[in-house]
Amino acid sequence: MSERHFAVSAVGADRPGIVAGVTGALVDLGCNLEDTSMTVLRGRFAMVLIVAGPERLEAASVESTLRPVAGELGLAVWVHDVDELEPSAVEGESWAVSVHGADHPGIVHEVAAVLAEAGVNIVDLSTRVLSGEHPVYVMILEVILPPGSDPPALEERLALLSTRIGVACSMHLSGADIL
Repeated sequence: MSERHFAVSAVGADRPGIVAGVTGALVDLGCNLEDTSMTVLRGRFAMVLIVAGPERLEAASVESTLRPVAGELGLAVWVHDVDELEPSAVEGESWAVSVHGADHPGIVHEVAAVLAEAGVNIVDLSTRVLSGEHPVYVMILEVILPPGSDPPALEERLALLSTRIGVACSMHLSGADIL
């Protein structure tokens, strides 16, 4: 059976029933959820889904089917075709990078720029601002260091950056993934 893939994104005020509503509409279309990421960001529920559907299905019809559910749940929804190329695995070692410190603009960019210069691929990134008298910014990255990388040299570059931008930054080799 042939199938095609779609990227489905939805964002709206968090409330019960969002996952059930969106996924129910997708199941009714004959779609199967493959890769997904869903989380609450400052009271907004955000979901990004890669779904497989019947070959006859068009992105526009998926979006129009989701529209009533999205309206009922107060969601903004987007659906796009995804090319059918087989995803290639990124070679290298999986590491975790953590950053925390006083919140200010530019932390993500500065850390990502150092990682990009080292050829490091960011495969997951989460941030939170922990409120309080002095808000603290926390960022966790899952990264892939390319073969031949020098982790101690990268740690040193991140340490220099940490001093310059006023955050603490550390990295460690990741264990086996659950997923």
